[in-house]
Amino acid sequence: QVQLVESGGGLVQPGGSLRLSCTASGSIYAMGWYRQAPGKLRELVARISSGGRPNYADSVKGRFTISRDNAKNTIYLQMNSLKPEDTAVYYCNAGGDSIYFAGNYWGQGTQVTVSS
Repeated sequence: QVQLVESGGGLVQPGGSLRLSCTASGSIYAMGWYRQAPGKLRELVARISSGGRPNYADSVKGRFTISRDNAKNTIYLQMNSLKPEDTAVYYCNAGGDSIYFAGNYWGQGTQVTVSS
């Protein structure tokens, strides 16, 4: 069983930045971030392959950057130019080898709130 530990959420003003981190307890192929806002379905934010190839949702392209450190089994999500509509619980996901489909493992979620 793989454990995922997330950190880095919080409250930020519109236009601000946050960085999320997620560390897996074992070696994982593809990893990524999803988010779920109140009353909405969980949606892909970004995924990254073991080789560093990313896939982004259209809504975050040019603002968010996903990266990974394989030696630390950790991925990062740098979020810039944040908007109120980015407010959601962000979940780390891992497993599988696809940058388009979720893996089997989920973190507990971290709240990101963008508000003035």
